[in-house]
Amino acid sequence: MTTDVATTPRPGTQDPAPPAELGAQVSSLPGRRPGARRARRRPGLLLAWPVPLVVLGLWTLGVEAGWVLPFDIRLEQLPRPADVAVRLGDLAVGGIINDPFSGQLWANAWASLVRAVSGFALAAAVAIPLGLLMGRSRLLTALLEPTINVVRPIPVTAWAPLTLLMIGIGDRSAIFLVFLAAFFPILMNTVTAVMQVPERLNEAAAMLGTPSWQRLYKVVLPAAMPGIVSGLRVAMGLAWALLVVGEMTGITVGLGAMISEARVVAKTDLIVAGMVIIGLLGFLTDRALVLAVKAVFRGRPILQDTKAGS
Repeated sequence: MTTDVATTPRPGTQDPAPPAELGAQVSSLPGRRPGARRARRRPGLLLAWPVPLVVLGLWTLGVEAGWVLPFDIRLEQLPRPADVAVRLGDLAVGGIINDPFSGQLWANAWASLVRAVSGFALAAAVAIPLGLLMGRSRLLTALLEPTINVVRPIPVTAWAPLTLLMIGIGDRSAIFLVFLAAFFPILMNTVTAVMQVPERLNEAAAMLGTPSWQRLYKVVLPAAMPGIVSGLRVAMGLAWALLVVGEMTGITVGLGAMISEARVVAKTDLIVAGMVIIGLLGFLTDRALVLAVKAVFRGRPILQDTKAGS
């Protein structure tokens, strides 16, 4: 007497599910449902609104009531949020306030965006390779670190007068100041991230026959990316912060130049509107940076750590 082994299940086991049932089971798993990712994003979007709304409410009350905050900050000198909104609309389309700034948003924003991104990209192109080399070479670190630590604390505002004398008034001086502001955060974060890469990753790559020069970009760079991305994001914020300083040195087109002119003519609504635009552009460029990094290093699990900050 024979037994059909192929069709007789062993005790304690179940028959394998048909393909159709497997598909249904997989689709019902947590995180696999259609729209699950969108559902996870909804709470984040909802939580992003209360704080701005509270700030706008307190801002309006403070201006109307004439609150005086610590350090003798007099809110009655600020424009109301409604006035800033009107100014933003006039900057965008014109025809509302009808002054020399009407309809100038796009020209000023584009000029500032080009300068900020150019200086930031130049800083990243120099700082990341240099940081990789310094992180892997003790000799290079010993040669460069003392000089870098002397130059790094010098504020960019102190470089501005010297930059005007060396380069002159124009885009190049503003881009150079943005470069200085972004260079050191990227460099220092890259060096630290490379030094923290586990040596066993290099040893494993060496055992697999990867040449030493290829391990630098095949092993070290991907493993150090979370720290490098942190430095890039900090540098992007500093690029926008210091761009205003660079555009206040004789440049006529740009958000910093617009804010400088608004200060001369005491248009506080225009000053705040320029600040809001810079903040929005800084936010958008930060998002674009994170998306670009994820697209370039798609599929590498080491980048999952950046989701907490994105």
